[in-house]
Amino acid sequence: IHFPISMEYVPIEKKYPPEWTNMNDEMVLVPNDMCATWKAMEDLVDQGLVQSIGLCNFATQLLRQILSTCRIRPTTLQVELHPHNSQEHLVRFAQEVGMHVTAFSVLGASSYLELGMASQGDMLMQDPVVSAIAEAKLKTPAQILLRWALQRNTLPLCKTSTGSRMDENRNVFDFYLNGSEMKALNGLNKNRRYNDPGVFCEPGMGTFCPIYE
Repeated sequence: IHFPISMEYVPIEKKYPPEWTNMNDEMVLVPNDMCATWKAMEDLVDQGLVQSIGLCNFATQLLRQILSTCRIRPTTLQVELHPHNSQEHLVRFAQEVGMHVTAFSVLGASSYLELGMASQGDMLMQDPVVSAIAEAKLKTPAQILLRWALQRNTLPLCKTSTGSRMDENRNVFDFYLNGSEMKALNGLNKNRRYNDPGVFCEPGMGTFCPIYE
């Protein structure tokens, strides 16, 4: 389940990907029991159509709800994680109940600049703390952020179309961040979330849709 948001069904043969809007380019929310959606996903496992099922952008309370009724437990939780939004309690809870945690936007604001959802002042890779650690380790700021994610036992997702950056992103297993460096990076947290439907849905699609508050 990508978001804990139920919207009007859009046939994929008519519009793919459906994204956030229906055939009239309107975002229409519909009542739905998220646990019923999870049950339907469990049925897909039973039918042999999928092997593993998981959740994305779920907060702790919604995780508890799914876990209290599920027959097949979620294998993975995918959420926005970077030093500006470390979500320590959520990560700990998910890991303690046996879920893998996948981190998207681990480099922070970078991919949101062109969308107008972040500013230059939000750039983690230009933060003095990140830059100082990168200089000390002879690594790039991006490699420091990826290593931070790995040392939290999360699985960082990153993408690039540049070959040299692909190599750079893979080259994060030959160094280690010590306790003080991890503490300094964790200290950058300010609960700054960039991928937030409560922020972008209303100006973009005219529908107020908070999910984290």
